[in-house]
Amino acid sequence: MKKPSSFNLLLQEIGDQVQFIGNFTRNIFKNGFEWNEFIRQCYLIGYKSVGIVVLTGFILGFVLTLQSLPTLKEFGAQNYVPSMVSISVIREIGPVIIGLICAGKIASSIGAELGSMNVTEQIDAMEVSGANPVQYLVVTRILACTLMVPILTLLADTVALAGGYAGTNLSGHMSATLYFTKSFQTVVFSDLFPPLIKTILFGFAIGFVGCYKGFNSNKGTESVGIAANTSVVTASIWIIVLDAITVQITNSIVYS
Repeated sequence: MKKPSSFNLLLQEIGDQVQFIGNFTRNIFKNGFEWNEFIRQCYLIGYKSVGIVVLTGFILGFVLTLQSLPTLKEFGAQNYVPSMVSISVIREIGPVIIGLICAGKIASSIGAELGSMNVTEQIDAMEVSGANPVQYLVVTRILACTLMVPILTLLADTVALAGGYAGTNLSGHMSATLYFTKSFQTVVFSDLFPPLIKTILFGFAIGFVGCYKGFNSNKGTESVGIAANTSVVTASIWIIVLDAITVQITNSIVYS
């Protein structure tokens, strides 16, 4: 029997993902939404990720300030550091970096968890018992990711500004009132809309990829590790691609 070509396998993979999205969408609106599981996933995805997100946000703002301050001082523009940090972090750096961090932590966790359940036939047991595994396992996790990733990004942006304040005062002195006034005086509502759209899409991509890879993993213990690894790689690629697309679209809408 002739082995399918790579192109045919790619088309089959795309078709499976479209079918998976359709199955997910149908189960959102079915009766019996698993609110308890949704809240539990929000806790695991959101609260359990606060530590690494806060650390990443602080270091991001701190390092960005230290790297930019010497160059701006050469032009006598060191007073623009707070504005530069806030605009850079809020518009682009914060959402992408936190999205990649969440892809590494959350997508791998979901992929490994569902992959393990698939290997041990727990998903099959749910179907036999009359439960809806897609509604219980997939819908709750994807919606929790879609909700929590924007919140985690907002938290990281806030902490990044605090890190920028610490970096500014490492080699000089600027009051907190002056620093945060300068940080927010150049930020307008149109600067908040594109990052919000991006983080929602990032959250959906992270949840979807993790669920898809875990839910469709092959039988065998090795497939659990493969599901976790491919979840991280695929989710990271989707974040970069979605960022490039949304930047073009939102810039043409908001800044035109």
